[in-house]
Amino acid sequence: MSDTTKPVTETATVELAVPQQKTSLRGLAAQHWRWLAVAAVIVLACYAPFQLVPFRTFQLAMAMIYAIALVGLNLLVGHTGQISLGHGAFFAIGAYTTAVLMNRWDTPYLATLPVAALVAFVLGFALGVPALRLRGLYLALVTLSIAIFLVPLLKRFETLTGGSMGLTLTKPVPPHWTGLAEDQWLYFLALVTTGLCFLLVAGLLRSRVGRALHAIRDNEIAAEMLGVRTAFYKTLAFAWSAMLAGVAGCVYTWVIAFVSPDSFAVGLSITLLAGLVVGGLGAQWGPLLGGLFVLYVPSFAQDINQAAPGVIFGLLIIAVMYLAPHGLAGLIGRAARWIENLLRKGKTHAH
Repeated sequence: MSDTTKPVTETATVELAVPQQKTSLRGLAAQHWRWLAVAAVIVLACYAPFQLVPFRTFQLAMAMIYAIALVGLNLLVGHTGQISLGHGAFFAIGAYTTAVLMNRWDTPYLATLPVAALVAFVLGFALGVPALRLRGLYLALVTLSIAIFLVPLLKRFETLTGGSMGLTLTKPVPPHWTGLAEDQWLYFLALVTTGLCFLLVAGLLRSRVGRALHAIRDNEIAAEMLGVRTAFYKTLAFAWSAMLAGVAGCVYTWVIAFVSPDSFAVGLSITLLAGLVVGGLGAQWGPLLGGLFVLYVPSFAQDINQAAPGVIFGLLIIAVMYLAPHGLAGLIGRAARWIENLLRKGKTHAH
């Protein structure tokens, strides 16, 4: 009896091992192509400012600034499941913290970055505590109210913020040893900051903190029953999201060298949320694609029709969401899988 069953068991084990081996090889191949894509993006990003005119370099820097803000918003909305319509307020807090430090106290521009991040983190944490009792539309309305009342608040403290006229600053001067022009130096400041923020969030999501945030997003009650401190992690998610928005606001001040309350109206918060959804909610590349969308699409819409850029912008958002329900990142992922399947079929026919 044992002699009869032994070959069957061995055969079954071999048959099970082959699909597992194929799956692991596919995973390694996918990871290999992913790293190649990251390397290609980095090379292109470093090469671009030496080939583009200053205005195009400035546009790319602005797209990366929006990507920094969106990676924080993605952490809150895409990975924790909390809605925020006040992200532009923390963007403004980081921008004004940097502007006041540089204008009033002549603080070196690089030293303003940790201060802006800390101020935004503290205010985000303070907002996260009362937000624990709110969900869905109620939470969205509370965060929206912050974006609404911040603009008149900034105008009120004229001696500090410059009021409605804002504050005009001096752009950071590139060090002589770099040999870079001003626009190129600002671009690389934005590029390095963006890369560090993406690495920070990627490491955070791979840790136990990321698993806790995903558990809260998927089922908050089940996560709490499993021992996840939902209140603690939700508050921290708000604080981290606000901190990254503050970092984006800081780099924005370096690049623009001017801040005004009207630049941070409630429309900025709505645009950032729309850009995240279009880029790909919860996707790794979603914030970057969303940053490019937020910057370039309104510009193209204005070129098409200067009388109704908002209408064209809205129609383009609807079209993207209809064609790509999971955002641009999902659309690119589907295209990559389609190409991979074609290549695999071609290799099979060749053999």
